[in-house]
Amino acid sequence: MSASISQRSLHRLPALDAMRVIGALAVIGHHVGFATGINTGDGPWAGWFARLDVGVAIFFVLSGFLLFRPYAHAQATASPRPGAGRYLWRRAMRILPAYWVVVVVCLLAMPRDEPASGGDWARHFTLTQIYQPNELRDGLSQTWSLATEVAFYLLLPVLAVLATRGRRRVGRPLVILAWAAAITGTWVSLMGLGVLSLGLHTMWLPAYGLWFGSGMALATIHAALRNDYAPRWRFLDDLGRAPLACWAAALAVLAIASTPVAGPRDLAEPTATEFGLKMLLYTAFAVLLMLPIAFGPETRTKTAFSSGTARWLGTVSYGLFLWHPFALEWIHVIGNIPDFSGDPLTIYVLTVAGGLALAALSYYVVERPFQRLSHRWPRPPRPRITESQRPVAAASAAS
Repeated sequence: MSASISQRSLHRLPALDAMRVIGALAVIGHHVGFATGINTGDGPWAGWFARLDVGVAIFFVLSGFLLFRPYAHAQATASPRPGAGRYLWRRAMRILPAYWVVVVVCLLAMPRDEPASGGDWARHFTLTQIYQPNELRDGLSQTWSLATEVAFYLLLPVLAVLATRGRRRVGRPLVILAWAAAITGTWVSLMGLGVLSLGLHTMWLPAYGLWFGSGMALATIHAALRNDYAPRWRFLDDLGRAPLACWAAALAVLAIASTPVAGPRDLAEPTATEFGLKMLLYTAFAVLLMLPIAFGPETRTKTAFSSGTARWLGTVSYGLFLWHPFALEWIHVIGNIPDFSGDPLTIYVLTVAGGLALAALSYYVVERPFQRLSHRWPRPPRPRITESQRPVAAASAAS
């Protein structure tokens, strides 16, 4: 396989940065809908606001795709897999510093939080707050999904070895998807049997195996297509040429999810069947949303999603996710707005604006310096030079 094909197959997909923004804005809409009482009301938009937690599915499918793609690329090009240590170090530097700052601020400054105990600090600093009931503190409730995602980060090197073992150049996306569906299906079945809790255990990683696995399966297909393998999956590139069709289908799926079939709109526990249907519907939505951005040729849609503004928003979207509950809470406090009231549109705009301001500060002061550090250490391993390459290397060094 030529070097040009190998390099082309793993080029950055900047348009996907906009998906993070969509996910973050959807999650904010869900939280604003709950804080203003829309989610639990009888209005025509109640179901839609309640299901904007579909933003979490966008995050998880996107993580499965982006983080597994280097492993799928290595398999398709017969290249070495990414080193686990370097991968975990970069993930830690990307996620933890900004998150720890949010934890400190929220545990000290949120008006409704009682003085935090040592256990609160330990659980939130180690992202283990989801493994005991009722341990999510005010301003940090959204971090349940981050704790779940970090569990996926830790397991990914092992999952990647299992998914790419053997000498095949083409991965097995259907096998990956089948295993992911089996994990989530078994987990949901155990909830239905009463073995697992429909409150606590809906936050744990196995409940969302289907979302992460869908992203991994798409990454496998993407790497195969970009290296001229697996022509039977070429129809995904064809779908990538039709963003309006994909997004109309995604909207139809979300409309179904907005009905009671996907469970209650408030904090009441769903049934196992409702939770399982919600997982399936949200998977379909996230995949349909992502296809025109990840697959197919360069289009005007991708160009728009790759614009400077969209990429900047994607860059600060992690901070927006982290800080928006803090902004939302203080908007209610400063405005003296009672719980489950207020104008949703006004509060949404103010929450996004306040969250973006804090996110930008977080990125430039905390996130970017640590990302630069992550690229400096540990140093990448030196490429091995074979006997046939030694004369060339020596000549290059002498020139």
